[in-house]
Amino acid sequence: MEISLHPVAASDAAWLIERHDTLYAQDEGFDGSFAALVTQIVTEFLATRIDGREQGWIAWRDGRRLGSIFVVQRDAQVAKLRLFLLEPEARGTGLAQRMLEHALSFARAAGYTEIVLWTHESHRAAGRLYARNGFALVESEAQQSFGQDVVAQTWHRNL
Repeated sequence: MEISLHPVAASDAAWLIERHDTLYAQDEGFDGSFAALVTQIVTEFLATRIDGREQGWIAWRDGRRLGSIFVVQRDAQVAKLRLFLLEPEARGTGLAQRMLEHALSFARAAGYTEIVLWTHESHRAAGRLYARNGFALVESEAQQSFGQDVVAQTWHRNL
């Protein structure tokens, strides 16, 4: 069955938080402070989303959620990509590329001229995806986050 992208709804909040918490704990060893951050991001998005300027999508197949991606406003010209997640079974299928293209198209149509994102160096497949899609790594910094030593990265792309 085909995968479809649907706008985020309030009914997606619990799944977004639980899957980010579970997958990042398994894959990265992140502690509960990561789930708290995701909860804050999701709650704020649902309460204050700017129609036409901010949107989130959930990828669905056969009544099951496979991933998420959000575009939010950092400022009038710059969008921020957030909460980009794929279930392990959906990785390597081309879904990440499709979701990223969808988000970039939305950001352009919303009038943004740039887009940024924050991730970790350990997400090597994501870094390759961003580089293939015209993002440049503009900052890399070793830090302690979510109970782990990480290398935080900021990526940027003109739209």
